[in-house]
Amino acid sequence: MEIRGAVSLVTGGAQGLGLAIAGHLADKGSTVVVADVNADALARLPGGLEGVRMDVTIPEETKAVTADILERHGRLDILVNNAGMIFSEPFVNIMNPAAMMHDYGHFRDSLRVNLDSVFIVSSAAVEQMVRRRIKGVIVNISSISARGNEGQTAYSAAKAGVNAMTVAWSKELGRWGIRCNAVAPGFIDTDSTRGALSESIVKHVQSSTPLRRLGRPSEVAQAVAAIIENDFLNGVVFDVNGGLII
Repeated sequence: MEIRGAVSLVTGGAQGLGLAIAGHLADKGSTVVVADVNADALARLPGGLEGVRMDVTIPEETKAVTADILERHGRLDILVNNAGMIFSEPFVNIMNPAAMMHDYGHFRDSLRVNLDSVFIVSSAAVEQMVRRRIKGVIVNISSISARGNEGQTAYSAAKAGVNAMTVAWSKELGRWGIRCNAVAPGFIDTDSTRGALSESIVKHVQSSTPLRRLGRPSEVAQAVAAIIENDFLNGVVFDVNGGLII
């Protein structure tokens, strides 16, 4: 698909990795709508990006936003499901005997934000694409943790689910000309990554990565664009991790 002239929706795009993706698509000529729950971050969006407040876990909100995009722009060609939250918690914590096992509420919350949201937003967008016969592209932002990362039971499960949905949708939606792929970043140098990991773990990740550094948000954005532009990529989980294998 030609990005120039396309209409894109990027969830969680008001900061960090999502903002890099949104900016890159805009630079390549797309009309980009950034959906985020953070109103303050939306207010700081650079020129050229449209901002809309949306909770990706509420179906009614996602349907309203996608319908509004179609009303204002006439189409929705690209969906990037970037919204999510890195979450770490050991399955067993013997240092806390009173609550030794992974909290089930935390597990459910992580799946709701990182997995359910992808289903909810994609459902709203795909309905519009199919009804209007738009040959669109969905790019789901997964993670290297989908392979199963120690201390990230919930987050790993959510991202593994994202990968599975990506492949399932690529098979089901291809008949309507809608492609679905995923980008699975390794450890990217963002505020959310550094907020979720201690400095010692960041240094360990850097030393374990063959390129000896964290990834850059721009490198993930470039991968997203490459997937969009290649019309024969479908059902692919594209690793962007500097050679690091968990």
